[in-house]
Amino acid sequence: MPSRILPFPQDLRPRLPNVLGNVDYLALRRQLEHIDALLTDTGLERFFVQVALDAWLARSKTVPSAAEQARFQQRSCRALRCNLLRSLVQDDFRGFSCQLASSPLYQWFCHLDAVDRIRVPSKSELQRFAQWLPAEPMRKVHEELIRIIASSDARTLQLPKPVDLDAVFLDTTCIKANIHFPIDWVLLRDGVRTLMKATRLIREQGLCKRMESPEVFLRRMNSLCMEMSRRGRGNSSRKERKRVLRLMKKLTAVVRDHARRHRDMLDANWAKTKWTRPQAQQVLRRIDQILELLPKAMKQAHERIIGERPVPNAAKMLSLYEQDVRVIVRGKAGAEVEFGNTLLVAENSQGLIVDVELFRESAPADSQLLFRSLARLWSVAGKKPEAVVTDRGFSSQSNSDKLKEGGTFDGTCPRKPAELKRRMKSGKFAAMQKRRAQTEGRIGVLKNGFLGAPMRAEGFEHRERAVMWGVLTHNLWVLARMRVAKEEKTPKRRDGGSGLRKAA
Repeated sequence: MPSRILPFPQDLRPRLPNVLGNVDYLALRRQLEHIDALLTDTGLERFFVQVALDAWLARSKTVPSAAEQARFQQRSCRALRCNLLRSLVQDDFRGFSCQLASSPLYQWFCHLDAVDRIRVPSKSELQRFAQWLPAEPMRKVHEELIRIIASSDARTLQLPKPVDLDAVFLDTTCIKANIHFPIDWVLLRDGVRTLMKATRLIREQGLCKRMESPEVFLRRMNSLCMEMSRRGRGNSSRKERKRVLRLMKKLTAVVRDHARRHRDMLDANWAKTKWTRPQAQQVLRRIDQILELLPKAMKQAHERIIGERPVPNAAKMLSLYEQDVRVIVRGKAGAEVEFGNTLLVAENSQGLIVDVELFRESAPADSQLLFRSLARLWSVAGKKPEAVVTDRGFSSQSNSDKLKEGGTFDGTCPRKPAELKRRMKSGKFAAMQKRRAQTEGRIGVLKNGFLGAPMRAEGFEHRERAVMWGVLTHNLWVLARMRVAKEEKTPKRRDGGSGLRKAA
């Protein structure tokens, strides 16, 4: 049984200043006012607090007091609003903390605008807010929003027309990882740089083993990298590339041994340094990660450059720091191959993202993703869509037969040109395929406007959580735009008022 949310006192809040003459500010203010109303009227904010509270109480070793629970609830509300606003404005933690301190509008939306004081979250607090809930509970929050808008009418949500879930448009894309292009010998350079920088930190604490300065090894590796980059890929330079790689491997082995000795010395004598045990443990983890992966990177470089043997994509190491990055063959202009994770996106005709899934491993074929997405949407919305529209990657005879058996219109684009030409004679199919072109734009809006290009989150868990926050923010933004569009069509009152919700 879920725990009960305790009421907590609300601070006295001043009214927002009346700003005139800036159209962009007024448009942003109207959007935030509508998002604030959606969070309250739909009960989504209360649901988020409930999910966070249940998770917090489940991991608490003791029973929290009422005051502690009230403070946690208040922080949960602020975490929700700060994360939504930061996803909307696409700023980093430090910059967003500065914006919060300087903007009364942002303070109002995040419930920071008390009369007597304004306490703005620091960049560290904002980072904790970003990790407030894991990805799976965030998926529940997103599904709750879809469930609410599917069961509510247009008048309740103050929308110009009801949310339409009759037609669903699906597509896949790649969420690129924030890594450099995966070149085999560059991985050795990355390993040497990380190990030597960690070794330098240990030596600065007074724990030294006999060795040359870490900067000497860094300069040697940089020189070898420049020499390798000067060599072409022709037959005449193949021998030189092999020679340089052997030197890089030899230098990497020396660096690895020095780093391992300093790592063991830090583990045994960390109390002699100025670090706490968690701080020392952070450096130890950094070294251990590279020491574990460096042999695989050296073997991969040896196989591809010296042995001239291909390495399967499933066995390739693309980064020493991102282990859940996959090679995704897109076959598109300017993006023949991408490095990241596959993202499945399903939207309705109004631009709301109704289902999303990010894959840690290599994703199955698009044709195998169709019904797993429809099943999730059916369980959330309570009804199956009347039409499903996709590109040719989702098309298969099995999918077409299942859609026909279920009474769902098959809007998947056929793979055969002759079959596509025949089906385009149908007005409904042609209209659906024409609308499907907007899904590409929707994916671009989501990735560039709400997830970041590239996404800064490191590690698959953080990327998956960032995707769920971005999708939630995007859907609230779309609903707010729909409310603004209805508001603009509503005739103004005789006294000049437009019926805007006051920001108090």
